[in-house]
Amino acid sequence: MANRSLNRVILIGNLTRDPELRYTPQGTPVCSFGLATSRSWTTSDGERKEETQFHRIVAWNKLAELCGQLLSKGQRVYVEGRITYRSYEDKDGVEKSVTEIVLDDFIAFSGSKSTKNNEDKKQDQQEEKEDQKKDENEEKKEEEKSGENEEELNPDDIPF
Repeated sequence: MANRSLNRVILIGNLTRDPELRYTPQGTPVCSFGLATSRSWTTSDGERKEETQFHRIVAWNKLAELCGQLLSKGQRVYVEGRITYRSYEDKDGVEKSVTEIVLDDFIAFSGSKSTKNNEDKKQDQQEEKEDQKKDENEEKKEEEKSGENEEELNPDDIPF
């Protein structure tokens, strides 16, 4: 019988901060961000409780660049990956341990940076159209005013 194991994590939550895209000295892209997941329940006394867990997410290579481009703080996202544990020594020589989810895939639900940029562009275009209409209306009003002045003038009234 084959000895099998599985390390798979699936989370749906909200980004706690904007993704931070960096590059290793070898030029490999790496992106990290925080993800908050919440669960709520009602106790036997009828009291509503909520618990939030915070997760550190790390993406590498092309996936890292996509996260940096498409994700932003507060956005709801589906992430899939594997859990890793590592330890390191901080500046003061204290041993620290970190638990991370190494990203294999993600789905951004809404409000991505590209969507926001497109919405901003649409709004800018709409404002430009409105400004052009205002300018055109003002030009028409000025033409009408100058036209009114011309109509009021009688050629017989001109003294030459």
